[in-house]
Amino acid sequence: MAILVVGGHSRNVGKTSVVAGLITALAERQWTAVKITQFGHGICSVNGEACGCATTEHTVAISEERDRGGKSDTSRFLLAGARRSLWVRTKQGFLAEAMPSLRKRIEGAGNVIMESNSVIKFMRPDIYFSVLDYETADFKASARQFLDRADAILLHASDAQPQWSDVSLKLLAGKTVFRITPPDYVTTEIVEWVRQRIK
Repeated sequence: MAILVVGGHSRNVGKTSVVAGLITALAERQWTAVKITQFGHGICSVNGEACGCATTEHTVAISEERDRGGKSDTSRFLLAGARRSLWVRTKQGFLAEAMPSLRKRIEGAGNVIMESNSVIKFMRPDIYFSVLDYETADFKASARQFLDRADAILLHASDAQPQWSDVSLKLLAGKTVFRITPPDYVTTEIVEWVRQRIK
């Protein structure tokens, strides 16, 4: 069993596209895909919609995607070829509560690919990718916290200087860096690197 985790420093930097691309390129691995979302205040973990539930209510929800034709990220994983696709939703800061149930669901599942930064706090995957884009200024705290643990960086090709504040580029020193040019988020070079790491 191999576990791959794909994180990134912000929304819309291509994390989902990387996961879907790896699922397709490494179809022989028969992936179980997992999307982890942590919602802020006022958003319910049960359905991802606005609600007024108390902080202690609805802290965790896990559902299995069955729709291969939908527009959700978990549907995209199935369409890419995942055997199963799970969506883990928690209130911000409550991922620890979801981990026992998630571990049971992926136990014996074979190869698992997850989209998340925060899950690195609770497990040591075989590979952890961090997707970075110099032109996107936002930098999630979870991405900053675990950037030094990334096995490789998937960096959007750009001549721009990093727009991030308070993020040291020294954290990238010595790391394998793959340049990506959307919409081709997963290159042959990345696929072969993954194959070598998870023989």
